[in-house]
Amino acid sequence: MIKAKKEGVIFRKTELSFENESVLNPAVIKEGDLIHIFYRAVHIKNYSSIGYCNMDSPLTIKERWEKPILSPEFDYEKHGTEDPRIVQIDGVYYLTYVAFDGDNALGALATSTDLVNFKKQGIIVPKITYTDFDLLTQNNINLNKKYLVYNEGANILADKDLVFFPRRINGKLVFTHRIKPDIQITAVKELSDLTDDFWINYFSRLKDHIFLSSQYPHEAEYVGSGCPPIETEHGWLVLYHGVKRVHGNYEYSCCAALMELNDPGKEIARLPYPLFKPDQDYELAGGDVDDVCFPTGTVLEGDQLYIYYGAADELIACASVSLKGLTEELLRQPFLNPPR
Repeated sequence: MIKAKKEGVIFRKTELSFENESVLNPAVIKEGDLIHIFYRAVHIKNYSSIGYCNMDSPLTIKERWEKPILSPEFDYEKHGTEDPRIVQIDGVYYLTYVAFDGDNALGALATSTDLVNFKKQGIIVPKITYTDFDLLTQNNINLNKKYLVYNEGANILADKDLVFFPRRINGKLVFTHRIKPDIQITAVKELSDLTDDFWINYFSRLKDHIFLSSQYPHEAEYVGSGCPPIETEHGWLVLYHGVKRVHGNYEYSCCAALMELNDPGKEIARLPYPLFKPDQDYELAGGDVDDVCFPTGTVLEGDQLYIYYGAADELIACASVSLKGLTEELLRQPFLNPPR
């Protein structure tokens, strides 16, 4: 069994108006000697923007901006830009986030070539109604009934946790996203291929696009995308969040799986236990949400993998683990066919 080391709290909210409620769920990328962090900054009444800081070591902040780097501009994000992730593909930085208009929460994209100036590309996940989803997925034999339970009554289904793989695979842009209760995977040559017809065909064959499903007790309720996948010689290391019920509440843990390099929808191995879960005071109790470790970004220094996460939806913390040790532990796990 492998255990991650809790490195503690990295930073907390300030008195600045855009982040005086909480800071959480950071996107992280290293360029040269700097680690760049784009984080969800929340102010009163749960309105979110994206803040920025950089670090000159995995645990030490060098500079922190006193204003957001990305704020709501359009109707589709008027209530918040939330939970960013970031990768670089073909010289372009892809920063994904949840666009929240007060009713609908959907994955959106902003791109940059310098990590300072971002161009918003809009929502790129499907905007599908509950009724259309029910109709289009009727031919998916044995589709998890939780899809209808979790999404019943929604006008537009929430599609969150949008995360790109950090390079093209077989010439395609590949990303994961999440309509509860599973993580789905999508691959296209270009983002312009994400048309209404594309999504109609996608949902009629949804079972073919399920990336990860709940398999173990610590992820029994649902799973969601976490950090951008990490390429290793053994496959893509995927750190995601798993959710279970504990005494009537949800507990969010950091989970790990290994996926095939050239066919990332195929699972090689999965930890049968959480890599880490809430057990520190700052993870167990927050302002509004308790029992949360929500991983969203990583930095690799030699063999040491630093995992940044939102703790109790209130602050940003870090854990670390040996990359070699984690992949070796994954490869020791027997493969179980996940439910489809």
